Amino acid sequence: MSTIRKPGLLSIALLLGSLATADANAQSVQPPLNESEKALHVLNRLAYGPRPGDVDAVRHIGIKRYIEQQLNPDSVPMPADLADKLSALSIYQLTPPQLYQQYGPPSFPPNTATPEEKNMARQRANKEITPQVHFARLWQATESPRQLQEVMTEFWFNHFNVFEGKEWVRYWDGEYEKDVLRPNALGNFRQLLGAVAHHPAMLYYLDNWLSSGVNTPEAKGRFKGLNENYGRELLELHTMGVDSGYTQADVISLARILTGWTIDEKGMKDGQPGFVFNPRRHDFGDKAFLGQTIKGSGYQEGEQALDMLARHPATAHFVAAKLVQYFVSDKPEPALSEKLARRFLSSNGDIKAVLHTLFDSPEFWARSNYQTQFKTPYQYVVSSLRATATPVRNVKPIDGVLNQLGQPLYGWLTPEGYKFSEEAWLNPDALLRRINFVNSLSNGKSPIARSETPAPAGAAPDPVPVDPQQLIQALSPTLTPYSLGAIGAAPANLQVGLILGSPDFMKR
Repeated sequence: MSTIRKPGLLSIALLLGSLATADANAQSVQPPLNESEKALHVLNRLAYGPRPGDVDAVRHIGIKRYIEQQLNPDSVPMPADLADKLSALSIYQLTPPQLYQQYGPPSFPPNTATPEEKNMARQRANKEITPQVHFARLWQATESPRQLQEVMTEFWFNHFNVFEGKEWVRYWDGEYEKDVLRPNALGNFRQLLGAVAHHPAMLYYLDNWLSSGVNTPEAKGRFKGLNENYGRELLELHTMGVDSGYTQADVISLARILTGWTIDEKGMKDGQPGFVFNPRRHDFGDKAFLGQTIKGSGYQEGEQALDMLARHPATAHFVAAKLVQYFVSDKPEPALSEKLARRFLSSNGDIKAVLHTLFDSPEFWARSNYQTQFKTPYQYVVSSLRATATPVRNVKPIDGVLNQLGQPLYGWLTPEGYKFSEEAWLNPDALLRRINFVNSLSNGKSPIARSETPAPAGAAPDPVPVDPQQLIQALSPTLTPYSLGAIGAAPANLQVGLILGSPDFMKR
């Protein structure tokens, strides 16, 4: 136990010392980033940190070219072994109707079944779907060369959060990420917004599938009554943001507009798409929404409302500020947020164009914003796996540590998603848990690298202990002289844990 806690305590001391010196240095004039620092910066912000050799590779192709490649992920070839692994996830390839048929109510046992049989049927999704979805996310985060696409997929999942633990959501959250968020992560915001609005995972999570206009023909049983949940979160979290000028009357109007946008249970049994507009549950009255009158016309009312929200200046500013907070600074810089909001509006919500403006900005490249953002648990775990080139062959230990650290995959209960700030994640207990985790990676015997089922002889090489000198080289110039001195003075068997537990590696 002492070999874990000693580097843990030292790393915490290093971190506290680093924070103190950072405040002292912030006021001094600092030189611009050199080329190695720029390479590390883009790997930490546009990616989940460097793998061995990545810093040199980015320097070789050039910073600007790397950014352009990341903004155009289809131009970056997917490694064949990664593509093969993803293709082999048979459940991960299923469509929403197929998932519903095989794991949802159509597959449940009859009412005559025992409680144990019914419970087992409901647990199938957790046992069979969830591991494949988690493997797919973690494989792509750790191995895909299309790193910005993965970073933005996580960003948008957080923005359009659904909770895996809410009953039927588990059937669809992986497909929602795979076929809605990832393909649109660097595309057009209106297209992304519409794809989210039509997906059964979101319709179910925020209960819009239950919502019906008052006194409409099919407003009966569980479908009786207007449900405001999705309308409220669509305004507050997905588009305009809180305190942006909309009113409770606008929330109610938007909920009325979206009545009849529901899940086609009967159709899915026959292989039809999950979304359907049901006119017999729609409120056909005229609505006053954001100062405009929307005539009661049916399905197109919802599309008109989404159009209005996607091009609203408040939406541009809300999304821009979140992007600045993720990529630049915990406290969004008003001038940069305003610049991005203008680009959002002028480009009609072109996410790639907005990011291009962000990555061209002086604020993004300022030394005052270099190595200053504290990694979330997910960023820390994935960057540790990448830095040590640890293969992900078992997701259970990763799920376990993310649960301990408070950021389980697809596990945030409420619609606002996880926070990305240092304030949310920096505390001594969390630091010690992180350090315990990375110490388990150092000797090459982590259970993450060992499949639960024995692999055929020669199927994959056994992991080897991480070489601290190679790790230092891979992470250069992450580590400061202060950290390098403490690491160099430690016994060799503790050095990898100290590197990954250092204040420098805790940040990005």
